[in-house]
Formats: sequence, C-alpha cells, structure tokens
Amino acid sequence: MNISKILVPVILVIFLIGLFSSVYVVDETEQVVITRFEEIKDEPVKEPGIYFKFPIIERVNIYPKNLQEWDGDKEEIPTYDKKYIWIDTFARWKISNPALFLKKVTTMGRAKDLLSKNVDPAVKDAIAMYPLIEAVRNTKRKMKFHLEGEAEAEKLNKEFENIEVGRYEITKKILDLASPKMKVYGIELVEVNIKRINYREDVRNEVYKRMNAERNKFVEQFRSIGRGEASKIKAQMGKELKQISSSAYKRAQVLRGKADAKATKIFADAFTKDPEFYSFVKSLDVLKKTMDGKTSMVFSTDSEFLKYLKKH
Repeated sequence: MNISKILVPVILVIFLIGLFSSVYVVDETEQVVITRFEEIKDEPVKEPGIYFKFPIIERVNIYPKNLQEWDGDKEEIPTYDKKYIWIDTFARWKISNPALFLKKVTTMGRAKDLLSKNVDPAVKDAIAMYPLIEAVRNTKRKMKFHLEGEAEAEKLNKEFENIEVGRYEITKKILDLASPKMKVYGIELVEVNIKRINYREDVRNEVYKRMNAERNKFVEQFRSIGRGEASKIKAQMGKELKQISSSAYKRAQVLRGKADAKATKIFADAFTKDPEFYSFVKSLDVLKKTMDGKTSMVFSTDSEFLKYLKKH
C-alpha cells in the first residue's frame, strides 16, 4: 500500500516530464530542424504551431525565418582607374534551406563569418571592374551649379555622360557574384548594398584642397562681379553728380547774370537822374576799397580823387 502511494506520483511526474519534453512550439519567425542522434529527421518545420517529438532522442534546432542583417568591415579597395577608396557594405540575408544550413554552418555566428569571407571578395572584384565615377553615381543626370559657364562644372558633367553601369548595377553585380557561394550553405542573399564610399586619407586631403580651390574661385568670381557692379554704381553716381553740379552752376550763373543786369540797370538809372551824385558815390566807393587805416597815399592837387574833397 505504501509502495503504490509512492510509485503513482513518481510515474505521474515522469509522464509529465516526458510530455513537456516532447512538446515544442514554432513561432512565426522561426523554422525548426529535428535531429535524431545527430541525423536530420523528416522535413524542416516552417509553419507556426505546437508540435511533438520523441523526448531525449530527438533534438529541436531552431533558426530564424525572417531577414537577417550583415554589416561588413570597411575596406580599402582600388577602382579600375586606380583610385583607392574606402568601401563600407551591408547585406540582408535569410536561411532558405535550414537542413543544409544545419549540416554545413550550424550556428548564426558561423554564418556571419561565411558572409564576410564571400561577400567582401565579391565587393572587391566588382569595384575593381569599374572607375570611381560608376561607383558613386547611378544616372547621367547633370548636376546644377549656381555659376553659369563654370569650366569645372562642364568637366564634371562630361564625366557623368560616360557612366555606363552606375552604382545600382554594381551592387547587383556584387549580389550575383556572392549569391551562388552562399547558396551551398542554405543561405539566400536578398540584398547587398554600399553604405558609404570615402576617399583614402591622403587622397581625401587632395580632394579637400581642390574643393577649397574651387570655392575660392567661386568667391573670387563673386567678388569680381561685385567690384564690377560697384564701379558701375560709382560711375553712374559721378555722372549724376556732374549733371547736378552743371545744372546748379548754370542756374547760379543765370541768377548772377540777372542780378548783375538788375544792378547795372539801377546804377544806370541813378546815373541818368543825377550823374554828379553818382560820380561822387562811386568815387567814395573806390576810396573805401583802396584805402584803410594802414595805407598812405599821395595825390596831386588836380587828382580826380580829390575833386569832390576840394569842393566840400
């Protein structure tokens, strides 16, 4: 009686353990490969749900079903026209054949190592097949510049006209080169793209110098245009000032002439009315202008200046 009370709970516990160890759940983003004694059993399970397996002797190998990312290392690569550039690439991939993946790769870390070993050489081969301009441009679209007639702009636009492949086609070439090598591991490469392209340090300094020279040339052109406009404004201002001065001088001369004529007329009228008085006043005016407190003058008795002094 006591033994049966002990055995029943033990058997129940063993049964529950066996039951729970035989049940596994597959998520929507997962796929499962069941192995029995390290041998793959049946087809991989890709549909989500609850499944059963033999406990202990069967093992559940779970792999992601959704897209995974791979970020490559930045590499220095020469282009076809011998320009060294730094290329930083990334890829999107997924496990298309989990059974093959389990046999040849096993772990996700190992998969990323294989991607590095196969995608990086494909990137080098594809970049080395084309000149730099093909890697950085997708189309022959001309670039717009603010300064018209710029020689450098025309030079660049002529280079753009020589684009035959473009960056998009180069990334497709990388994908075509690397995909067959990854397919043998049960991996499907969905996308390979270039994250960043940069010049090597020594080349970058030369590029910066050229950019500075171009900017300085733009600045000098703007300054030259400004100086030309300033000269035009100054010339126009000088012309207008001369016109104003000439008009003012003309008006002043006219007014002065009118004033002189009026004064002459007044003097003439005065002289007509009393010539003797007019002569007397003019003589005093001359004496006033020619003589002051420091001047000494000697006249003869018959001098015209003393004529009126004798009478008075």
